[in-house]
This record gives sequence, C-alpha cells and structure tokens, in this order.
Amino acid sequence: MAAPKPRVKVPKSASAGEVITIKTLISHKMESGQRKDKQGNVIPRKIINKFTCEFEGKPVFSCDLEPAISANPYFEFNAKVMESGTFKFTWVDDSGDVYTHEQGIEVK
Repeated sequence: MAAPKPRVKVPKSASAGEVITIKTLISHKMESGQRKDKQGNVIPRKIINKFTCEFEGKPVFSCDLEPAISANPYFEFNAKVMESGTFKFTWVDDSGDVYTHEQGIEVK
C-alpha cells in the first residue's frame, strides 16, 4: 500500500470570531491485529491511534482511536478562529509513524 495520504479541508479565509468546519481524512489500511496471513500468522495491528489538530501551537481537537475504527478515518469538527494562522494536523499509528499536514487560514 502507498504511504498514507492526509487530506484536509479548511476554509481559505474567515471573519474574526467565525466558527469554521474542518474536515480531515487519511488513507490508511488500519490492520486490526485479528486477521491472519496465508501462512496462519497473525498480521500485526497497525492502526492510527492518535489524531491531533493545533492552531499556532494551541490544541484545537484531539482523540485516541481504538481498533474498532474503520480504515481511512474521517473527522469533522468546528473551530473558532480569531486571527490568521496555520492549523497543524497530526496522525500517529501503532508503529510510531507520524503523518502531518499544515494548512493556513486568513482571517479578515
């Protein structure tokens, strides 16, 4: 499988104090650790287990994920923006791999 690809949708601009909707999705196979390969060996668990969103270094949203989460996890949440800046999105999986994406917003 290709490297996980984060996709993020943040408005390009907003008014000061506006509540915006942020949508994220990451393409990730999400192996539960309960299946076996053709030789009967358990395929190790490899899921996205943590997601965080920060705005200019301050936490906006975070969650811990469990094995019941589906492949390609999708999150939608709201944030109130007071100033222009950059959102940083971080996904961490069981093997310690970290996937990040940054996207800016202009506040008028």
